[in-house]
Amino acid sequence: MRWRVIPYVENDAFLNMAIDESVSERVGSGQSPPTIRFYGWKPAAISIGYFQSLEREVDLEKCRAAGVDIVRRRTGGGAVFHEREITYSIIGKEELFPRDILSSYREICGCIIDALGLLGINAEFKPINDILVEGRKISGNAQTRRGGVLLQHGTLLYEVDVDRMFSLLRVSDEKIKDKMIASAKERVTSVRQQKNVDMDDVLAALEKGFTQGREYDAGTLTEEELADAKGLVESRYKKQEWNGMR
Repeated sequence: MRWRVIPYVENDAFLNMAIDESVSERVGSGQSPPTIRFYGWKPAAISIGYFQSLEREVDLEKCRAAGVDIVRRRTGGGAVFHEREITYSIIGKEELFPRDILSSYREICGCIIDALGLLGINAEFKPINDILVEGRKISGNAQTRRGGVLLQHGTLLYEVDVDRMFSLLRVSDEKIKDKMIASAKERVTSVRQQKNVDMDDVLAALEKGFTQGREYDAGTLTEEELADAKGLVESRYKKQEWNGMR
């Protein structure tokens, strides 16, 4: 089985999530090969998990004032602030991955651990879906399985601004917020805090980590995938009915 690897590109939050869905649909129908892609978020964004309440998690006014997009993911998990990071998605038929969810997380997250190892950063998998360096989170991941297709996407923090992140998330009590910020600063790390490497080096390491042991070709989105994704932006990911449904 040959994989398609799509190089890093920056999109807005709505198109990023729409591309993941569009590719998933075409992988499921056999029109597209299993796909690995790397992407960034421009402008910065917050994505919320499928089951979360938008207004409970995010300060909508502050996001609007800061020019930060908000989008609901198809995957579960918590609210994530996306800015100076690399996001990956891996999409393939379910039979390409372990049936057990924890085992599939362990296998896919192993690609990121291998990539970090190439950069001289020693990381470990923390069930169910985190990657830690010296006990501090550097990567969070989320997965969904629909129509016989597995989609997993996740972040690798290149740099992190915890104060900016918590200025946009909704925490009602300022004392609690201060404790959460202090805790996050102790529990979260980034590539740049560990090693002085540039983004291109991280991307090259990630590509090696994800393609090791796989046959693959460098590729791009097809015109059909991109057209479908742009349609999904308007019909789903920019819609209040989707983003505010909880």
